[in-house]
Order: sequence, then structure tokens, then C-alpha cells
Amino acid sequence: MKTFLAWATVVAALVTTTALSSESSNVDRVLRAGAFAIDITPTKLPVPVSGGILPRFVSDIHDPLHARCLVLDDGQAQIAIAIVDSLLLSREQADKAKELTRQATGIPSDRILIAATHTHSAPAVMAAHATDPDQDYAEFMVAQIAKGIAEAQKNLRPARIGWAMGQDDKNVFCRRYLMKPGTAATNPFGGTENDQAQMNPGHNNPNKIRRTGPVDTDVAVLSIQTRDGQPLALLSNYSTHYVGAPPISADYFAVFCNRIAEMIGANDVSPPFVAMLSNGTSGDANCIDFERSERRQFDRFTVGEDVARAAFEAYQTIQYYDWVPLVVEERLLTLGVRMPSEEEVAEAKAVVAELPEGRPRNITESYARETVLLSQMPSSHELKLQAIRIGQLGITGLPVEAFGSTGLEIKQRSPLKPTFNISLANGYSGYAPPPDQHKLGGYTTWRARTSMLEVQAEPKIVATTLELLESVANQRAAEQLRVSP
Repeated sequence: MKTFLAWATVVAALVTTTALSSESSNVDRVLRAGAFAIDITPTKLPVPVSGGILPRFVSDIHDPLHARCLVLDDGQAQIAIAIVDSLLLSREQADKAKELTRQATGIPSDRILIAATHTHSAPAVMAAHATDPDQDYAEFMVAQIAKGIAEAQKNLRPARIGWAMGQDDKNVFCRRYLMKPGTAATNPFGGTENDQAQMNPGHNNPNKIRRTGPVDTDVAVLSIQTRDGQPLALLSNYSTHYVGAPPISADYFAVFCNRIAEMIGANDVSPPFVAMLSNGTSGDANCIDFERSERRQFDRFTVGEDVARAAFEAYQTIQYYDWVPLVVEERLLTLGVRMPSEEEVAEAKAVVAELPEGRPRNITESYARETVLLSQMPSSHELKLQAIRIGQLGITGLPVEAFGSTGLEIKQRSPLKPTFNISLANGYSGYAPPPDQHKLGGYTTWRARTSMLEVQAEPKIVATTLELLESVANQRAAEQLRVSP
């Protein structure tokens, strides 16, 4: 008995010593942060602009484009996040930017998240429908992203960090509607039959029945300050698709960044404050409320203002931490591709053969071309999924245009509270409608390079993402956040 008590005393002492050592280690650790916004506005014009079915070329710059970069360092590891004013980024472009960043900074590629805002008024860097990319601009953009992250790393300094969730239900509405039988728009080369859903049906369309899904109204806010409270950076997230702007423009994403800087008094700080607005799960959402009889008045300036005000309201409630653990994990997921049949390819080739110089002139011709192009691609596709833990905050990186229901499910089931989802991250694999949405058809399910994944892709993406969140939540879980006084 005496031997057992003596051994128990030793074990208790070891546990106490380990706990005190861990606590002391946490106290000694310093969180550092650095940010930088690098200009990625094209210098050679005209440039192709994607975001529509048919190509367009522009020569006007309405407002500058940026890659807004953040580097965090918890004393054990560094992570980097870059939010880029672009419609899309390919997997190859994201990987190249990460490799250049690794070479310049030493930050491992799997600890870097790079995401597009999804502005529809930026130069095309990835093939989509009938628009081919500007390769020279794409190479310039990739190099600038890496330079921006390297500059952010140079700005590292002791910091504190905190987060909160705001709400804006004024600018996000489901844009897909269930329609009366036989009235939904059809596409002979979309790979669907008897479509029941239609995107953007119009305000007074008597054939629309109801919206097909929910939307995510959260405005996430991650705030980083110096130890004495000077704003360093702010990362936000909102789930409306985009607003619209004359190209070249960063759309409402830049308006938000400018307004939140003004609201928190960060315009004249040194180093310059960097705000970032990432795109959430907006695959079936936009700013238009089709329940109204007339179009409500909005533009990129009013939407940017509204979302900034929601973010500022949340910002004022934030509790800050002088130190938090940083954990990142990513995983590759291979999914099937919805391949066209031989008969569909033959019909599509007949249409494409009649195109002047092979360029589509309308939606039908564009999807015929997509059918031919898909038939020449592999029947499987690899995605890169990512989860980040910052203290008890969870962030996911989804390389798809995810629906609102997908984002809400991940948030509800995530072990980290709160969690927010950054779509169009680390590459682009098209729309990812849930299986029940595939059954309804409609634009976001029409088969193309921008919507090619297997019907069961969404639940597989959700399951893998939740596994990643569970993993990062469990890593370094015993390490205590240190509250800022």
C-alpha cells in the first residue's frame, strides 16, 4: 500500500509539473502577425474577363485588384492566408503560388490557403465556358500572390487575435427556384432531363413556386491587432455570390475592405492595415430577392456598406487573445466526373463543327463545346480540402462553389465554434450541388467544366471536411488560449 501511495505521489507530481510547464510555455509564447495587400491589377490591356457564358475583352480599370495576405505565427508554426481579387484560381495556379511562397518564406505549402473572391469583373486566369485565360496575366498574378505573402511575413510583429460572428440578411437570397412542371429553362447539352429548378426566374414569374434552399447570413470576423490595440488586419467572410461591377473591378469585396478600415479607424496606421473579405458558401445565392414584385435597389457600394456595418457590429464584441495555437491540415479527395455519353458527344461535335472559328455564340453552343471538352478529360478529379484551427475558431478551405445548405451543415456539425467556410480556395472544381439539388436540375447542375463533379460529390466533401475539422480540433487541444488584458 505504501509503495502504491508513493508511486501515486510521483505520478501526481509529474502531472502537475507537466501542466505547470505547459502553462508556463503558453505564457512564454508570443503570437505574431503580419499583413500586406499587393496590387495585382493588369498592366497589359485589353484582357479577357470571365464570369459569363460568352467571352468579353475590356481595356478599362475601374478600381485596383489586390491579393490581400496574412501570416500568423504562434511560435511553433506559421500559416498564411491570401484572398485574391479574381473570379477563380486553378489548382495548378494555387499550387504554384504556394510553392513560390514556400521558397521565399519557408512556410510549408500545406499551411497556406489561397482563395479567389469570385468577382466577376477581373481578368480571366482559368478557362470557363467560352472564355480562355490570359496566360501572361495569370503568371503575373501567381507571382504577385507569393510576393504579397512574403511581404506579409516581413511585417510579423507581436499581436493579439479575436473573432466574432455578425449577421446580414439583407443581401443574400437563394437564387434557385422550384418551378411549375415544364416551365424551367432547359439545356439540350446540360446532361439533365425534366429540369424542375431555375436560376434567377424573375420577380413576377408566375411559374416559380419556392426557393430550393437556405442561405448563410453570417458575417464572420477575424481581427488581428498589435499588443496595444492598433489594427493590423481583419479577415471576414460572407456568402453572397457577387454584386456586379464594370470591369476591371474588385466588386463589393474592395468596398467592404475600404469601409471596415474607416469604421475601425485603421486608415493611417503603420504598417498599413489590411482588410480581407472572402467568399463563403454562395453557390446558390445572390443579392436579388425574387419574392419582391420589383428589383430592390442595390449596388456594390450599398452591399459593401451593409456587410461592413455588420462586421463592425461584431468587431466591437470581440475578446482578444495574446496567444492561440495554430493548426492546419489538408487532404486530397478524388471524385468522379459526370462524363457525357457517346451519343451526347456526337451531337455536340456536330454543333461545334458549325461554329465560326470554333467560338460559341449562345448558351446552347457553349454547352455543346463543354460536352466535347469534358469528353476529352479524365473521368476522375482530385480536390484539395483544408481545415484551419485558430484557437477555438475553425476555417475551412473548399475548392468549389458550395451551396448555402452545405455551409450551414458544416458549421452546425463542426467541433470548433464558430466555424466559417472559404469557398473557391486552393483551386477550383466547379459547383458542388447536394444530391437533392442535382435531382432538380437547373444551371448549377448543368454539366460543364464549371459543374462536372459526380452527384455524390457534396456529401463526400462535407464528410472529409468534418474529419479535417475534428482532426485540427484535437491537435494541441490541451494548450490554453491566453486572454489579452
